[in-house]
Amino acid sequence: MNILFVSLGCDKNLADSEVMIGMLASRGYQMVEEEDKADIIIVNTCCFIHDAKEESVETILQMAEYKHSGTLKALIVTGCMAERYKEEIITEIPEVDAVLGTASYDHILDAVDEALKGHSYLKMESLDALPEVDTHRLVTTGGHYAYLKIAEGCDKHCTYCIIPKIRGNFRSVPMERLLKEARQLAEDGVKELILVAQETTLYGKDIYGEKKLPELLRNLCKISGIRWIRILYCYPEEITEELIQVIKEEQKICHYLDLPIQHASDGILKRMGRRTSKEELIQIIERLRKEIPDIAIRTTLITGFPGETQDQHEELMDFVDEMEFDRLGVFTYSPEEDTPAAVMPDQIEESVKEDRQAELMELQQEIAFEQAESMIGKEMLVMIEGKVADENAYVGRTYKDAPNVDGLIFVNTDEELMSGDFAKVKVTGACEYDLIGELM
Repeated sequence: MNILFVSLGCDKNLADSEVMIGMLASRGYQMVEEEDKADIIIVNTCCFIHDAKEESVETILQMAEYKHSGTLKALIVTGCMAERYKEEIITEIPEVDAVLGTASYDHILDAVDEALKGHSYLKMESLDALPEVDTHRLVTTGGHYAYLKIAEGCDKHCTYCIIPKIRGNFRSVPMERLLKEARQLAEDGVKELILVAQETTLYGKDIYGEKKLPELLRNLCKISGIRWIRILYCYPEEITEELIQVIKEEQKICHYLDLPIQHASDGILKRMGRRTSKEELIQIIERLRKEIPDIAIRTTLITGFPGETQDQHEELMDFVDEMEFDRLGVFTYSPEEDTPAAVMPDQIEESVKEDRQAELMELQQEIAFEQAESMIGKEMLVMIEGKVADENAYVGRTYKDAPNVDGLIFVNTDEELMSGDFAKVKVTGACEYDLIGELM
């Protein structure tokens, strides 16, 4: 039977999807990309912010149409929206046959079996649980890089965030499981591991009594075949001297850190429930740059948070201008039901949020373009992602660029390269966020 799998939302969700795809493939199901050829459609949903919720709903409704017009026998919904709105999905979209919560994706085979029998299936494991799957995971990112999800859930309870309610408290994946998975990925040809979790920096605290991310990183660096290791979602207050030294010393670890700070005004940071002050953020960033001068720092910001004044917005602008982040994303605040921020007074008008977002991105654009220009003449190690159609050129990424969120480098050469190859490239030009280079 043919299965279409739609994975929405973040890379953590994608890692769950790849586990489910591996389980389904082990049972003999064939994956297809066309809706009208699918006997079963599975939608792994997201509902982190309003736009993600809308996309999930629209996707489910689109897939539901194939129950009436095609050969679709079963429609299954998993992930964050399934966890949060299970009753609404079951009652309002009768075409859905099975719903699995965020801690229940290891029951996907049971869900498919029951749905094909015409039975409705609902599985919501406790959010204290951590699914345990032995099946070979199937990577969908092209095979040369993969996400390694090292923990589930979050204990921070930021006032704008619904994650603890739909993903549960922070639970680390035991190190031996992660190392086994990483070795398997390396055997399958993966050369770049990207560590993800709601928060990677706290890894191990819950099961080992202390932060174990540095130890995990050192063990991952020993795995043959892995060339790059990249760390995402590092909460600034949890970065230790030990972690900095591991990043500095281990050659396989990219000098790249994703450091979501969300804002720089102490008043807004406090209302958000964040654990750092502006001064502490400055100290952490300065420390990272002093110890690792070529480190690329990526961050994300939320603009238009309830009560944000024009002065606080301008303070954030000044902070971005001063810090000159290598990579930066800006989201407008999205009020999520059942979060403290959604009922705070002084909610900001959508148009004001969007104007402030545009101002921040315009400022960051200037910074990013200047940084791209400064790279001209430098030699970089580049991971090749693919060929540019009808040209003697390839597209790739430097250590400064995480897939799908950062920039690219276009490499001119007559030589034949393959996706996943590493090449030494001299940067010869810059085009907005992207670089142009030639093979050394």
